[in-house]
Amino acid sequence: MAEQPEYDRGTEAGRVYVRFKELFGGHKHYVRTQRKSRADAAESVPFGAGRDPKGLGDIVGALTTSLGWDSPLAQSELVANWTSLAGEETANHSTPVGIDNGILTVQCESTAWATQLRLMRVDIMTHIAVRYPEAGIESIRFLGPNVPSFKRGPRSVQGRGVRDTYG
Repeated sequence: MAEQPEYDRGTEAGRVYVRFKELFGGHKHYVRTQRKSRADAAESVPFGAGRDPKGLGDIVGALTTSLGWDSPLAQSELVANWTSLAGEETANHSTPVGIDNGILTVQCESTAWATQLRLMRVDIMTHIAVRYPEAGIESIRFLGPNVPSFKRGPRSVQGRGVRDTYG
């Protein structure tokens, strides 16, 4: 074994080395071990309470809850299951576009379907509240088809436009 060089006690590095040598006993290495508390020891008993295996669904459910993913997952499930929620005939004529700040936006095929869905708003909201309470939907907005607007673009005119010919 190689002999340790002697350090000058007059320098700061030498004093630090000697102090550490006194504290830690030269080449001896001490490893501190943590003692388990009685609560930890009770949990590690075979066949003890809390040792039963859990299902994958329970683990994923706990993970999504702890990470705060309940609301986005419920919202995406609501959009994916729009047909079963609104009914097949209604779903054929309407499509959920998105959810923003608790408002579900639904694009309808025609203004008649948008009006019909506005009349059914309470029923649809009740189904959403029962089946997807974590989604956080507070309101529904029904949009009619996108129709061209003549307010801007190549066919726009100054003033009242096409309405000025009516009495």
